Amino acid sequence: MDKGARILIIEDEPQIRRLLKVSLTAHAYEVDECQTGQEGINRVAVFKPDLILLDLGLPDMDGKAVVGVIREWSKVPIIILTARDQENEKIAALDAGADDYITKPFSMGELLARLRVALRHTVTLENSPVITCGDLRIDLVARHVTRSEKEIKLTPTEYEILKILAQNIGRVLTHKQLLKAVWGTAYNEDTHYIRVYIGQLRRKVEENPAQPKYIITESGVGYRLMTGN
Repeated sequence: MDKGARILIIEDEPQIRRLLKVSLTAHAYEVDECQTGQEGINRVAVFKPDLILLDLGLPDMDGKAVVGVIREWSKVPIIILTARDQENEKIAALDAGADDYITKPFSMGELLARLRVALRHTVTLENSPVITCGDLRIDLVARHVTRSEKEIKLTPTEYEILKILAQNIGRVLTHKQLLKAVWGTAYNEDTHYIRVYIGQLRRKVEENPAQPKYIITESGVGYRLMTGN
C-alpha cells in the first residue's frame, strides 16, 4: 500500500539527501527534497507528501520548530533523522508531534521498515477496531485482550496503556506522552509510574517478560508496541 507514496526529505546535507532520494526512488517512492526548514514547510503545502523525513539540525531553524509548524495544520507522518547524541532533542521532537526517529548512521533496510510502519499508521483504526500483534489480540470495542485465544485480565490502567500503544502500533511513544494520555498533565515527570505498569503488562502479555517481543523499550525515550512477527 505504500508503493508510490510521496516522501519529502528536509535535510541540509547533500550527501544524505542524494542517498535517500536514490534509494527511495529505487523502491518506487515519489521523492521531493529541500535543505531548509522554511523551504520544507512551504513544500509540505505544495507537494502534499504522505510522509516527511526531517533532520533536526537545519541551517535556518530548529527541526522541532518545523514539526510544531506542520502540526498546526497537518497530521502527515514525520520521521526524525537524528544524531546518536541527541536523545533530549529526539524526545522533544516526538513530544512536539513527530511520529518516529531514526539515528544516523542508519541502514536503508531499517529506514524502509520505519517508513512502511509510519505509512500504515495513517490508515485509521475506525474500520478495524481489532488490533493483532502475532498471537496477541486487542479488541478496542469490547475492551478485550487475548493471547493465543486465552483471555488476559488487565486492570483499567494496564488496559489504557496497552490501548494507547496499540492505537500507535509501531510508533514510539515517549514517557511524557504515555503519562499525559493515561494520568493527565499533572504526572508529566512521574516516569516510574510507566515503568511499573509496563513491567506488569509484560508479565501478562509477553511469553517471556525478560525478552519482550511486543512492548519494546526505546532506551531513555519511551516504548512502542511491535507486531511480534
